[in-house]
Amino acid sequence: MAKSGVSVTAGAAGGPGFKKAAFPKTQTAKVRQARRINRALAEVYPYAHPELDFQNPFQLLVATVLSAQTTDLRVNQTTPALFAKYPTPTEMADANPEELEELIRPTGFFRNKAKSLLGLSAALRDEFGGEVPGRLEDLVTLPGVGRKTANVVLGNAFGVPGITVDTHFGRLAKRFGWTESDDPVKVEQEVGELVEKREWTMLSHRVVFHGRRICHARKPACGACPIARLCPSYGEGETDPVKAEKLLKYEKGGQPGQRLSPPADYPGEAAARAAAHGGPTADSAEGVDA
Repeated sequence: MAKSGVSVTAGAAGGPGFKKAAFPKTQTAKVRQARRINRALAEVYPYAHPELDFQNPFQLLVATVLSAQTTDLRVNQTTPALFAKYPTPTEMADANPEELEELIRPTGFFRNKAKSLLGLSAALRDEFGGEVPGRLEDLVTLPGVGRKTANVVLGNAFGVPGITVDTHFGRLAKRFGWTESDDPVKVEQEVGELVEKREWTMLSHRVVFHGRRICHARKPACGACPIARLCPSYGEGETDPVKAEKLLKYEKGGQPGQRLSPPADYPGEAAARAAAHGGPTADSAEGVDA
């Protein structure tokens, strides 16, 4: 039983005495509810982590740029060969555009992504001494780098707290009643006012994990959701526990995760190392990082 008073085992929803949570109406209610959900998700996903493989800030920056409109798994299957050929910003900045495009083709939108990688690599080489800067105001000056990418890099490569608003985070923030906005910057600001700054990076991971594994865009697995008692949107998806259990993805559904080299405490299996080919998969239809 979680400290928040919610069971963290699948199928906890809809039992005797179950009462759907109300949408928080005041700022104080939003703060209390958001922090309860954050604590509950921390118990459900104690192993939450960035699902892109990386060994240094440059690799994380490149991988995050490549993750737009595709899955982290496809990026992880693509970057080993990319980083073997271009391990530093200087080498990537001097890359032949056609060769770079071919290496990143599996991630989709490879021409635009190649332009961004060439541009940001040249900027890192020429303006930042070949190093990825650790300030948001510097990162967002790089080609192809917005606040989402910058917060990913800051939070996971530099330990600077940040809220990463991807499609999953934005969707769940609305389902939880934390925001009504579709603007990522506004969502980031509004959610940042609800939880402690030190929690921002991990909150991002936990919410994204929940969105990928249980609270899906088209058919949430409400009946298998371990935080259903805290969710005001319970019932938008499948409420039957048996049917909902079949909707679970990745380790919650007994399947591999997205990383080729997951953290030691990850309870699922590593993803297959076979190279991916072609464009984005059906899993990525809802947007970034499905």
